[in-house]
Amino acid sequence: MVDIRTPADSEWSIPGSVQIDAYDSVKSGDLGPLANRDFPPGPVVTVCATGRMAATATDLLRATGVQAVTLEGGMRAWSLAWNTAQTTISGCEIVQVRRTGKGCLSYVVESDSVAVVIDASLDPDVYVKLIRDRGWRLLAVVDTHIHADHLSRSRLLAQQQRVELLLPAQRRTHYAFRPLADGDRLPFGSTEIVALATPGHTAESTTYLLDNAAAFTGDTLFLAGVGRPDLEGGTPAESASRALLLHRSISRLLELPEAALVLPGHISEPIPFDGRLLTSTVKTIRDTVALARLDQAAFVEAVLPRIPPNPPNHSRIVELNERGELLEDPSELEAGANRCAVA
Repeated sequence: MVDIRTPADSEWSIPGSVQIDAYDSVKSGDLGPLANRDFPPGPVVTVCATGRMAATATDLLRATGVQAVTLEGGMRAWSLAWNTAQTTISGCEIVQVRRTGKGCLSYVVESDSVAVVIDASLDPDVYVKLIRDRGWRLLAVVDTHIHADHLSRSRLLAQQQRVELLLPAQRRTHYAFRPLADGDRLPFGSTEIVALATPGHTAESTTYLLDNAAAFTGDTLFLAGVGRPDLEGGTPAESASRALLLHRSISRLLELPEAALVLPGHISEPIPFDGRLLTSTVKTIRDTVALARLDQAAFVEAVLPRIPPNPPNHSRIVELNERGELLEDPSELEAGANRCAVA
């Protein structure tokens, strides 16, 4: 797999791909650094941002006898590729739905054939098919917070399936939903999920607990890091204040039973098609995530300098999520690396 984009555009790439800066040459109709390259036997897959210039590279390579094909849609299409993993917790089936290239994690949680979707980040048809194929019935759709790195599909899924949409209690959104405050419960099947307010990443960030055996933490706590407290803007002092809230929220999560699973809303690396659940336990996170072990002052001092660059187009994505709008083709807006974690 050959990624022909310029180095400035290739921070976000497909694992295993070879980076060859040939974009400008190919645009001029020349192979440039691709010429006389000693490719291994088998097909060469060309990659660019949208697939158009990669298709030109494919034609040029074929003219020299190379067995070349193009990744249709390029990195934008890669951002929408998905796969699943599944497990059983407290008698409930949990399907982890993973956007392979983008790192977004969403969940279908089932009890007695009744399902709830958490943090829908793919086309609603994906969740509808997953639920119908298993003979389940969708009861409700919930989000953990107002997302900044992808467009939420939760409102559209709830509308299309005529089920209830639930969000953390807040006044940011401009559409109807059922608010969930700290301690509120959503019964489904023979169980329920309980809302646990975990502010810091955003003011409304909420974790959903399943029988204290699993915590759907959104962007508050990750498998190898913590949420970033700066995306709501403001002064450095305001970010520091949110970091204090984040520390309290993480401390609250780490009081859960040691064996409780942490199921975050994102992961920072591309996700293999291996069917292995991306999760950790509260005990493992206590032992391995150094930031989670710091006291308040040390936590704030450590987190703020480590905040990564803003996610691509995050202001526009937040605006659309607050309005409940979904673009017909969100791939261009969402393309780019996931930057919601501080490690």
